[in-house]
Amino acid sequence: MTKSYEQIVLAVSKSSSHTFSKYACDSIQLLTGLGVEGDAHMGTTVKHRSRVAKDPTQPNLRQVHLIQSELFAELTQQGFQVKSGDMGENITTQGVDLLNLPKDTILIIGASAQVKITGLRNPCKQLDAFQEGLMKAVLDKDEAGNLVRKSGVMGVVLEGGEVKPGDEIVIELPSKPYIKLERV
Repeated sequence: MTKSYEQIVLAVSKSSSHTFSKYACDSIQLLTGLGVEGDAHMGTTVKHRSRVAKDPTQPNLRQVHLIQSELFAELTQQGFQVKSGDMGENITTQGVDLLNLPKDTILIIGASAQVKITGLRNPCKQLDAFQEGLMKAVLDKDEAGNLVRKSGVMGVVLEGGEVKPGDEIVIELPSKPYIKLERV
């Protein structure tokens, strides 16, 4: 009998170079305080080129990028073709409402990995280079007219470990009061 979990890893991806999309893997290794082993964004200081240009000594709050697979279904309904890794994420989740988690939520993934959510991914114009109109499709407005960024969340690795498709994700909320996610 196979176990099924409501909150799971659907896919894992990485790229050793600064490509927009990342490549599907059987598993990835998270390294404490660094990120995804073998990924171009791994490190204690920022690796995203635009941020490095501004200040290369900034701490890397974007070691791991996670996107909810439910976004892909939404984008498919709008005519886009996006699969895991296409938007540069390392971990594609299923059943986790990533965008509504508070800052500093800890995701316990698989046997030992722990990722602390630092904020929202800020979508960039590279999305439109991938598929025209995709950037606008991952931006929305809430009832109050505030901008909603739907292109996933970023985190740092608190505890390393192997992560693979099918791994369970356990959500550990921080102490209240919760802090709403902002772009990082």
